[in-house]
Amino acid sequence: MSDVNSSQPESDSAAAPQLSRQIGLGSAVSLNMLNMIGVGPFIAMPLIIIAMGGPQAMLGWVLGALIAICDGLVWAELGASMPKAGGSYAFLREIYGPQGLGRLFSFLYVWQVGFSAPLSIASGCIGLSQYAAYLWPPLAAKVFPAIPALGFLHYTSLSAAGSCVLVVVLLYRNVRSITYLAWVLWAGVVFTISAVIVAGFTHFHPALAFTLPPGAFRMDRSFFEGLGAATLLATYCYWGYYNVSFLGAEIKNPGRNIPRAILLSVVLVAALYLLMNLSVLGVVPWQELRSGADISSKLAVVAVVMQRTFGTFAAHAIAGLVIWTAFASVFSLVLGYSRVPYAAALDGNYFRFFAKLHPVHHFPYRSLIALGGVATIFCFFDLPHVIAALVAIRIVLQFLLQQVGVILLRIREPERPRPFRIWLYPLPPILAFAGFLFILLSRHEAMREFSYAAAVAISGTVIFLIRSRIRGEWPFASATVANSEKTLS
Repeated sequence: MSDVNSSQPESDSAAAPQLSRQIGLGSAVSLNMLNMIGVGPFIAMPLIIIAMGGPQAMLGWVLGALIAICDGLVWAELGASMPKAGGSYAFLREIYGPQGLGRLFSFLYVWQVGFSAPLSIASGCIGLSQYAAYLWPPLAAKVFPAIPALGFLHYTSLSAAGSCVLVVVLLYRNVRSITYLAWVLWAGVVFTISAVIVAGFTHFHPALAFTLPPGAFRMDRSFFEGLGAATLLATYCYWGYYNVSFLGAEIKNPGRNIPRAILLSVVLVAALYLLMNLSVLGVVPWQELRSGADISSKLAVVAVVMQRTFGTFAAHAIAGLVIWTAFASVFSLVLGYSRVPYAAALDGNYFRFFAKLHPVHHFPYRSLIALGGVATIFCFFDLPHVIAALVAIRIVLQFLLQQVGVILLRIREPERPRPFRIWLYPLPPILAFAGFLFILLSRHEAMREFSYAAAVAISGTVIFLIRSRIRGEWPFASATVANSEKTLS
């Protein structure tokens, strides 16, 4: 890939196509919800029970929702005041200075997206393939059983990679047609969760859902470690409420619709998650989910609920709908993240290769293909052990910087136009910051996960400094050049 060799990328020319505002509030909410409700909640549910050892694990979902609301308010203010493609890239650059630390932080954000976004996309595809294996068990078989070196390769890996390729193909079109498809996928997502909720509450046994283990709320170290692990998993399932910010340049009336889409999607998804978890606990004993039984039955817990309430056909139907839901979430993830390298390259702060829109349909096709290609490769890896690392990387290099940044921006630029202002400011960013620190520090694996974040930060910083040195940019630019650029900006 070639780097930026001039101050203006080719897509900045007058004849170059531009992103257009075609996404209304309804479509923005549906895209956010598609991003949030993937295969995660269906797989994380039993893992959260295991983390806390009983139905008190609902606290993880509640705490995760509160953190999401507080952080969502931060995204709402930043997204409404800076409705640009790229989301966090644009926010960090503006907050910390486009010719100073903001240049480094925004570059590091795009750099970490190159790792975390494909892994997140791939995790959705792998979860999809696991439910596909529930419907058709031969998918779980090895592709080359006679070759020990290739024993890791299963047909589920091939189906995961194939679903990733299909998503890229479906997104290779104008954004207006994508919003129509998003509504269809959204309907399937809502129906899936609603079906599980109805099945659970029509066969609900209060004794199963509300019988707690001894010492469930004993405030000792193991309780807080379990709550931290449960909240981490819940937070991972809630993430996506900010997806609309990455599409800021394509949202109609962004000052009103971006905050509304973020807050509506958090509230709606939190309500659905809490109802779904409660309904499952009223049908499947938490002792069974916590036991050492076959892990496949745990991951397919919603299929188990349907089998025990409405029979085998219903179980197969819900497994198919979970596949639909996972596919829809991957669809929304790829759509949102494909705008990030494009926005950074357009700004001259990433590789020039990505600073180009499709000449006919006006979407960042190179970024889309690159992101989908890397995610397809990651579909052949075992991802469950890196979920916590992904959360740590994003918290350190994205979320904490934004929560501090929104306060700094209020202090530095109090008169900046803000179509939406954080409710009860400054409590939400402070509480979100504290919540994310709790997730990171409450578990004994914290230092290991910090090392992953540090590795990404250090490697990105080294590349940034080498690139800046070659180009004579901050922090190597002379004071005269830096002041000149600042004046022009």
